[in-house]
Parts: sequence; C-alpha cells; structure tokens
Amino acid sequence: MDAAYLDALLPRVGRALFETLLMVTISFTLATILGLGLGLLLYATRPGNLLANRVVFGGLNLVINIVRPVPFIILAVSIIPLTRFLIGTSIGPLAATVPITIVASMAIARIVESNLVAVDPGSIEAAVAMGASPARVLFTVVLPESLGPLTLGLTYIVVALVDTTAVAGAIGGGGLGDLALKYGYQRFDWFVVLVIVVVLIVLVQAAQLLGNWVSRKVMH
Repeated sequence: MDAAYLDALLPRVGRALFETLLMVTISFTLATILGLGLGLLLYATRPGNLLANRVVFGGLNLVINIVRPVPFIILAVSIIPLTRFLIGTSIGPLAATVPITIVASMAIARIVESNLVAVDPGSIEAAVAMGASPARVLFTVVLPESLGPLTLGLTYIVVALVDTTAVAGAIGGGGLGDLALKYGYQRFDWFVVLVIVVVLIVLVQAAQLLGNWVSRKVMH
C-alpha cells in the first residue's frame, strides 16, 4: 500500500464521515422533536388517560404501525416524490434525512410512549388531585420521571441511525455506506470496507458511551 493510495483514500473517508454525521445530526434532531410530540400524544390520549381520545389514539397508533414494519430502503424509495418536493432532489445526504427522520420519529414515538406508561400512576394521581392541568402533569411529572430510560432509548436510536445512514448509501445518500459500496465492494477493495467498518464501530461506541454518561447524569 503506497502513500498515494492513502492520500486519495483519507479525504474520501473524511468527507464520507462528515456526510454521515450530518445525516445523523439532522435526522436525530428532527425525529426527536416529532417523536417526542407523537409519543406524548399517544400516551395522553390512551383510553383512561389524561386526554383520553380513542379517535386520535387509534389514528396515531395505526399510522405508526403501518410505517414501522416497512424496511427503510423500500420506504426511502417509495417517498422519493415527497423527498424531491421538500429538498429538491432525492440524491445526497440532505435528501436521505427525509426517510431517516420519518423512520426514526416513529421509533422514538413508541419509545417515549412505552417509557411514559411505566411511570408510577401514584405520582400522576397525586398531581391531578392537587388540581394540576394535563399539560402540567405531562411536563412536570410524567416526563421528568422517565428521563433516565428515555435517554437510554434515544441513545439506541442514535446507534440505529448510524446503521441506517450506511444503508442510505445504497440509494445515493452519500456517507460512509456509499463509500464502502462504491470504493470497497464494487472495486473489490476490502481495505476500504475494513476502514469504514472500523469508523462505524468507533462512531457507535462513542454514541453509546455518551448516551450512558448522559443517562447517569439525568438519573442522579
């Protein structure tokens, strides 16, 4: 392996890493906002809960159950018209954030709902008995009580997003997955694939360590 080979490879890896981090950051931010809102709404409108509404709960539940089982690559292809409408193109890291955000927000909504359901009902009943409004109960009792598990759940989503951005490379999303396919797999250059795998492992480990640290801080 000569110096010219590495001089050509390293800038490509750096650019691909930047594109991957861009996709993860944008998708995670948007998906957290959307998923948190959906999860809160799912929890609050559950039958017998603070804002019980069977129509809203059933509608949201149905949408999430329809989107979640669809494999990412099929969803990304099927919503290309929407991606072009929003971004102006279906190719590149920014375009890839549209399907990634949709998939991640559905997963986050379920994580939020399942963690909120596990909050001690006694704390909620006490707040309601003191005259707190549903919104106040949600944001001052339910959410704070579930912050630790929620942080771990969001950490899982970040790790999953790193994996998803690699898949996005197969449909022109750019990033590390795209580099591994074009310069590694298609050219039978297994050193490139090895480098990408190592970078992905480091990214995932860093995300997990950061998530664990934040979770410990929140729970203490």
